[in-house]
Amino acid sequence: MTKQISAQGFSLQKDQSDLINTKLKRIEYADNLIIDLILRVKEDKKYYFDATINFRWGANGHVTSDDYDFAAGLNKLMDVLDQKIKKEKDKIQEKK
Repeated sequence: MTKQISAQGFSLQKDQSDLINTKLKRIEYADNLIIDLILRVKEDKKYYFDATINFRWGANGHVTSDDYDFAAGLNKLMDVLDQKIKKEKDKIQEKK
């Protein structure tokens, strides 16, 4: 899985980048299912998180979250992203 992380309106600090990388370990179980993950973070009074995942079988998923706190917004995004991956994984396993 290739990861592309970008920030708009601000520069990601080292601790924020480290936090993102730590949280992304939560979906490592899906490394072989995902081609790439594009994560965009925008700051405009709140932090807006926007993630797109492209699966090997051609499907893609898009999830978003926002919060005034960087870590809380990232946690919300990871919860939704994890559910999305599990749902797609279950769909594919049902088709087999």
